[in-house]
Amino acid sequence: MAEVPKVLEAMMLMWNERDLEKVRGLIEEIFSEDVIFIDPANSIVGHDAFEKMVREFRTRWPDADLSHASEFDGHHDLYRYHWEIRQKSELLMVGFDVTEVDSEGRVVRVLGFFGPIPSA
Repeated sequence: MAEVPKVLEAMMLMWNERDLEKVRGLIEEIFSEDVIFIDPANSIVGHDAFEKMVREFRTRWPDADLSHASEFDGHHDLYRYHWEIRQKSELLMVGFDVTEVDSEGRVVRVLGFFGPIPSA
C-alpha cells in the first residue's frame, strides 16, 4: 500500500460537500489551476470547469455520498483507487481513478473510469 497524500482524502470531502458556496474554495486548495479531469462523462481543464462539474453532480444527486472503496496503490506521484457513489443505502455507481499529485501536494490530473474492469 502506498503512503497516501492527504489531498486525496480532501478531494473526496470536496465531492461530498453539500454547501456549494464552499466548493470553489476547496477546489482552489486541492487542485492546481490547470487541473485536468477526464472520465466517460467529462473532459475538463481548470478550476471554473471543475466547479461547474461538481455543481452539476450535486444537482443530479444532491444526497449522494462518495467514498473510497479500496486501499490506494501508487508510485511516482500517481495513485490508483476504487470509489463508489451511494445514495442512502443504494449503490449508484462504482469506478476507478488514477490521480496525479504534484510536488506541492496538489492534484494535477484525474483519470476516471466508470464500472468494474471487464473480465478477459
